[in-house]
Amino acid sequence: MRKLIIMAAFLSSLGRLFGGDDKPAYELAEIYTGMRQQVLELDAEKIGELKDKPVWAVLMETGYPETAVTLVAVADGAASLYFSNGGGIIGAGEHANVRPASLRLVTMAEGFLPQMKKVEKSPVPKPGMTCFYVVTPKGIFTYTAKEDDLGEERDKLSKLFHQGHELIGQMRIAEQKRQAEQE
Repeated sequence: MRKLIIMAAFLSSLGRLFGGDDKPAYELAEIYTGMRQQVLELDAEKIGELKDKPVWAVLMETGYPETAVTLVAVADGAASLYFSNGGGIIGAGEHANVRPASLRLVTMAEGFLPQMKKVEKSPVPKPGMTCFYVVTPKGIFTYTAKEDDLGEERDKLSKLFHQGHELIGQMRIAEQKRQAEQE
């Protein structure tokens, strides 16, 4: 019996070491998982007039030591940023500078679909990793790579990663402008 327990612990450790454990490295706030699932579960009925678009939404998720960050861009120009600890920016696509960047990310993602694989599960990435989830009429497609490789142009999806960061930059500008107007 003792040998069985030791073997199970050893195999569990190996699984985590080689990425076999789907458990996130951090706690996920209920609001985060709910908002994220709404986008991942889009269907033709929920998407309305956008149902004929080849890409309905893009999620670019990066795992950091303390939290995961999920950028969402939808085919109608909507954009949001969710933090796994529960914070975020919702409805940023209403800003004139954000909407075009969101639409560019969605359009660009279509060109990368051939490099992605269709999936049924959509785990949150581990620290140091970035995962793209592309929601389409044919299902969810994904691609995962090291954040550093994407950022340093060492990955075939680096352009998509940089467009995602362009969108985040535009969201920050809009948020700063909104805050300045409130003062």
